This record gives sequence, C-alpha cells and structure tokens, in this order.
Amino acid sequence: MEPLILRNYRDSDAEAVSVLFRQVYGDHYVQPHVYLPHMISQNHADKRWHSLVAVTGEQICGHATLFRDTHSPIAELALSVVHPDTRGQNIATRLGQQLLTHAQALGCHNVSIKQVTHHPYTQRMAINLGFQNTGLLPDYVPSPFGSPAPESIVVGCRMIDGYRRPLPRQTWPDSCRDFMQHLCRAFGTQERTSRWHGAAIRLEQHANRYDMYLKHLRPALLEQIRELPRHWLISIRLRLSQQFAWDLSRLAAVGFVFTGLAPAEGKEEGWLALFHRGYRLRGLTLQCPHMQQLHDQAQQQLALHLSETPR
Repeated sequence: MEPLILRNYRDSDAEAVSVLFRQVYGDHYVQPHVYLPHMISQNHADKRWHSLVAVTGEQICGHATLFRDTHSPIAELALSVVHPDTRGQNIATRLGQQLLTHAQALGCHNVSIKQVTHHPYTQRMAINLGFQNTGLLPDYVPSPFGSPAPESIVVGCRMIDGYRRPLPRQTWPDSCRDFMQHLCRAFGTQERTSRWHGAAIRLEQHANRYDMYLKHLRPALLEQIRELPRHWLISIRLRLSQQFAWDLSRLAAVGFVFTGLAPAEGKEEGWLALFHRGYRLRGLTLQCPHMQQLHDQAQQQLALHLSETPR
C-alpha cells in the first residue's frame, strides 16, 4: 500500500480536486467553485483559499481548505472531503490540524466551521479539533447528499491561542441561560458591546433562504419583519448586545426561534445571535448535547405553532 502524504495544494492539483468532489458528492455540493478547476486555481491565486491535500501515490484522496478574505482575522475551515476508499485513517482531522496551525501563521484570531447534520463525521471531527459549537442553522443549504430536503448546519468556533472573542456580560434569559453561560465560560465576557461596521441592515437571498443582518432591532423594523411572508425561510443574524433579552422576547412574539450564536464575519468583532422562522419539522440526532437541545426546542416551538394555526 502506498504511504499517505499530506502536502500543500499545488497549481496542478485543481483538476484532481474537482474530480474528487464529483466522486464523493456527484453534482450536489453546495460550493459551485469546486466544479470549475479554473475557479479553484483563481481562489488560490487570490490567496482566498489555503488548501492541503492528502495523496496516495499519484492520487489525491483528501482535501481541506481555509477560506480567508485578505487581511481578515477570521478564517473558515471548509471543503473537507475524503475519498470513500481511504476513510477510517482520520485524514480530514489530520488535514484540519495542519490548517489550524497555518491559520495561526496567517495571523488569524479564530477559525469557524460549518458542520453538516446528515451524518456525524464532520461533527466528530470538529469536536476532535477543539471547536466549540455555538449555533444551529436550520434548513440552511440545499442538501449536498442529493436529498430533496435542505441540510441543517452546526456552527463551530475555535479561538487561536492568545486571542479572545468575549460575549457582552449580562443576565441571560431563563430559556437559554445554561447554554449562554456555557459559551461565556468558553469565550469569556466583557462589559462593552462590540462595534459594528457597515450598513445597519442587510437582506440577502440564498436559494430559498432570506438572510438578514441587523445592528439593532428597532420597534418599527420589528413590525416590518412581522409582515414578511410567512412562507419565507428567514434567518436573522442580530448583533449580540446587552439588549439580548428584549430582542429574544420581541422576536419570539413574531414567530422566530433562537438557535445560538455565530461569530461576526469579516472584520467585525463580537457575536451574532441567530433567529429563524419558516424552517420545517424534522428529527435530528446531533453529537453535541447543546446543539441537540437547541434543535429540540426549535422543533417543539414549531410544533406548538402548527397546532395552534387554524386549518
């Protein structure tokens, strides 16, 4: 058997990496760039992707990437794929370990990861790599496994040694106190609310999902959100502040459920509170007990709403 070698991505690897994704995911992977070797090459040339591959002989059998915008202190561990014939050798975990070391060399403050829930392997890998699970994104992307139902995602965050991403210190609502105190122990707290850069509100559409980014939840805006079509799947990312208890109560009153936190993106600091409306009833078995509890609470709230809705 040929020895397994982990090495840096080379310009000549683009075609083989694209073939690997097709072998594992067919035509269903959610990042379309992997189907165009020219895009794979361009992302590396632009220094947005920093990849490692696993090689046996002349064949690429594993791949993982750090996504990072230029000069951003945040990276994402993504595009982890392993050929079925070489599974069971912890290839994805080993690639991830080396990329986390590379993130430190790049000057990153923290690394995030989005874990699929269709199977347990990505979730187990994230736990083994030291990620803290912080949030759940229900029905977030089209299934990369060919299922007609969308895939829910677990968000994880791992701080690089020497850096912190504290939560704003406050008394947390009873409904999520244990979970939020768990995150406070993991990431620390501070008195101030982190700064916000850019527009105070953004609304984007991704497939059948509407993503809303909010600096503040003003009463007039809340009323407008209430009137958005009920069949829309809406994901709100709201800056986590000392007003969290008020925000949670008001959004719950218009049908949104809280599903944890995600680190702010790009050059932003702090955390975003995750709220969702329009997701579907479904069962999930998750590796993290905190994520399992968030999922179960969201499902119970949806079931209660459906039972109270006139038919």
